[in-house]
Amino acid sequence: QVQLMESGGGLVQPGESLRLSCAGPQRLFSRLDMGWYRQAPGKQREWVASITRGEVTTYADTVKERFTISRDNAKNTMYLQMNSLKLDDTAVYYCHSRFSAFNIEHWGQGTQVTVSS
Repeated sequence: QVQLMESGGGLVQPGESLRLSCAGPQRLFSRLDMGWYRQAPGKQREWVASITRGEVTTYADTVKERFTISRDNAKNTMYLQMNSLKLDDTAVYYCHSRFSAFNIEHWGQGTQVTVSS
């Protein structure tokens, strides 16, 4: 069982920054492809960014050049550095993992990010 735990959400003003963290299982973490998704009120969950176990990163156009995804396998943790936050970035952010060898996916419980003036 893969358990993912997000942290770092909060309330910020437009233009400010936040860093989200996602802690994963120690034994498997380096073998997982990881990503961040978000779900705004009344909207479907959408993909934000991904980082493979080989540390290849990809981003949604809406966050490119503002958000940075990274991972530290020694700490079993993935990060999402969010800069220049906008009102539209308000959402619950979810950590996602995929164990590709077995096509198994897991989700974290989510962390709220609110951008408000």
